[in-house]
Amino acid sequence: MSRSKSKRPKQSSAQASGSAPSPEPASEPRTTPPESTPSERPVEPSVSTGARGGVAGAALRIWFSAYRVEVVLFLVSFVVLASFSSQRFLRQSEAPHFVYQSKAWLEGRLDLDPEVLPNLEDWACVREVAGAKLRCEGRVRPGDRWFVSFPSFPAVVMLPFVALHGYQFNDTSFGVIVGALAVALFYSLLRFLAKEGETERDRTENIVLALVLAFGTLFFYAAIRGEVWFSAEVMGVAFTCLYVRNAVRAHRPVLAGLFFSMATLTRTPLLFTGLFFVLEVLCPGPDRLGQLKTLGEHWKPVLRKLGLFALGAAPLALLAAAYNFYRFGSPGEFGHSFLYNNRVNVDIDRFGLFDPVYLSRNLEAAFLKLPSLSFNPLRLGYDPHGLSLLLTLPLLVFLVVPKRRPRLHWPLWLTVAVTALPGLFYQNTGYMQFGFRFSIDYTPYLLLLFAIGGWSLRNRAVQAAVVLGVLVNFWGAVAFRGYTELVRNW
Repeated sequence: MSRSKSKRPKQSSAQASGSAPSPEPASEPRTTPPESTPSERPVEPSVSTGARGGVAGAALRIWFSAYRVEVVLFLVSFVVLASFSSQRFLRQSEAPHFVYQSKAWLEGRLDLDPEVLPNLEDWACVREVAGAKLRCEGRVRPGDRWFVSFPSFPAVVMLPFVALHGYQFNDTSFGVIVGALAVALFYSLLRFLAKEGETERDRTENIVLALVLAFGTLFFYAAIRGEVWFSAEVMGVAFTCLYVRNAVRAHRPVLAGLFFSMATLTRTPLLFTGLFFVLEVLCPGPDRLGQLKTLGEHWKPVLRKLGLFALGAAPLALLAAAYNFYRFGSPGEFGHSFLYNNRVNVDIDRFGLFDPVYLSRNLEAAFLKLPSLSFNPLRLGYDPHGLSLLLTLPLLVFLVVPKRRPRLHWPLWLTVAVTALPGLFYQNTGYMQFGFRFSIDYTPYLLLLFAIGGWSLRNRAVQAAVVLGVLVNFWGAVAFRGYTELVRNW
């Protein structure tokens, strides 16, 4: 109290000496007339701007504090992926199909201008004969219409960037950015699962698993290339992470449905991952059989969540179905039945897009293909039809013998199984590729199975598997030469 009293007289003496402004006399005229309107009074924008800047800065600091690991993972992944992308990073790939689709939409047309197509690799060509939509055969005719022969949602994502850069938009660097974002999203998913008690991994382990996705799986070489096939695979992983986070325990069904539709319209096999949400609604566990038996008594909450999921997925699904019908005459046709002058057309005409006859060669590409070794000169080679998943994702062996089988064990396994089926019965192994690239669709689910499976990352066998996976996929990132390199003769 004595200190506070001693300060008061010093303050008044300072004011008296002129070192601080004294109160303005009441009789002294005002600088602003009292009758002036509010619009005529002087404005101090620095105060309001500073306040807004302070709020925005505080919000940014709070956000960064909450997601600093994700930010660092994004930056590290971006730098490494961009470095391995090398000269590709600075230029557009030779298969920028989604860029051309975006540009066509911006020009107000649903088909593509055949005069500007960069090549004829994996485009759909439709020829109408007597009112029927048929695949173009022989020489190109003036009335033929050209489309991208893949689900088109990546073109939707690229729209604002293509609006700025046109046909020259760099799909390669864009793919690197999406790849780095997918790594951060996967870590965020792992952190969410740990917070919800679905896994027992700590932050360090979750970081390691995110980096395994980035550099210890086929995701590595796919993320550095651009090109229509690999761009879709990488973007599918990003949407998968968003979908699963909202689908766990079906806690956000509308968002789960929205991200599910985005994933499916990026990579059609991801349609089968909808099983994960259905299982989380019908029988989340642990007593799944009991939950199924009492489903008749508690069907309303189940039906409500399924309805909300469908509500989230419906807008994009309906647009895609209408677009497919306009292009190819079928809501479920994305264009591969109309591939122009493609080597797979013979098989498609004979057996269709999916058939058991394709199973043996796809199983060989996924599990049995091994590297080749020549001694004169000394060279390690790979088969562009595929490479065993036991080499490209060695952690698989630990999924067969998990130490724990928690609540999500069977939903994740069943989701992997149904998502893998289309690729195993598909008319194409994925050629040209390094490893069985269709497995990228369910690689996040496989790593989630490892995350919940109880194997310690300190286990020497696990560490050896991680190192082997990184080395093999480092080789793939360096050695793989695809369509871009073949065209440019790199």
